[in-house]
Amino acid sequence: MPKPVTEDTPFVPDDDTYHAVSDDPFELETTWWSLNIPERRIGAWLHAGYHSNRHEVTWRVFVWDPRGADPGRLAYYKIVPDVPMPPDPDLRDITFPAGGFSVKMLEPLMHYRVAYRDAEADFAIELEHRSVHPPHRFTPGQAPIMHNPHLDQLGHVTGELVLHGERIAIDCHSVRDRTWGPRGGHHAQSRKPEHLRGEHRVAHPGGPRWREIERERGRGRIQYIFGHTGARTGFLSFVRPQDGDAAGWSPLNVGWLLKDGVFERLDPSRSRMRNFRDPNTGWSAHMEVALVDVTGRTMEAEGFALSHMCEHASGANALMRWEYDGQIGWGEDQDGWRAEHFVKMLTALRSTR
Repeated sequence: MPKPVTEDTPFVPDDDTYHAVSDDPFELETTWWSLNIPERRIGAWLHAGYHSNRHEVTWRVFVWDPRGADPGRLAYYKIVPDVPMPPDPDLRDITFPAGGFSVKMLEPLMHYRVAYRDAEADFAIELEHRSVHPPHRFTPGQAPIMHNPHLDQLGHVTGELVLHGERIAIDCHSVRDRTWGPRGGHHAQSRKPEHLRGEHRVAHPGGPRWREIERERGRGRIQYIFGHTGARTGFLSFVRPQDGDAAGWSPLNVGWLLKDGVFERLDPSRSRMRNFRDPNTGWSAHMEVALVDVTGRTMEAEGFALSHMCEHASGANALMRWEYDGQIGWGEDQDGWRAEHFVKMLTALRSTR
């Protein structure tokens, strides 16, 4: 009988490729690569979601900087949805169909080459992601991933970005992640009675109205933050606004603290974040983060959003500049909302009476 999977169960080399998990039509497996170029306030993603039982993939590549946040004004944006995938795809050596990016595994679980080119737009990315630690597992049973296996992994990312013909060096520390299991459809719908009745309870009422709306439960809110200074200092965490207090502090339920080159899991009972939003856009602008790991080590971080990417007309991904332990780090805030909930919060944030 197989051993139960815990957060300490290591990933194995076969996890570099796709998994045959179930016959659920909503089975989805993702691969995501991020990078940043601080001097240019640039953030970038390469992402592919493979619906393994539909044999279709949606891939996207985008780059953002301070010049614009929506897809029509981004430095670069390309999405190709629901493309038929060739039989038996191998994520260890793949080029996604219809002009997508390529992934080549060079060392199992640790070293990868990723490349993409759009000659018509005079755009290209070529990078290597050299992981600085084995992938971390934050499942099972931990929101927001819950029962789907999930890994996060910090890496040293080097290479070159070609943007409108300009060659820009890439040399940063950033994160890749992967998730596999059913997602979307009925899996995205809460079965709690209050949600089915259209009620959205707040765990700790009070405080500014917009913060109270941000904390409404059953709205599918996801927030994911990280920042690193090289391979020795930084943090990563999922935020739980739904469990936050009236003063705006939200607990960090899973993640890591990286200090003196040592990774430790966060203590979710003592780690928290407070976000301040731009009243014009509703997007994250400034954050205070207090981190405590399971061994008692601490870090206080302050972050500012310097550029945004808003793909779906509500929340945004932000390039974040962090200060902690006398150092400067770079990373992201991924602030996910359902559109109708974001509009409700933004209306309160902009209120004049």
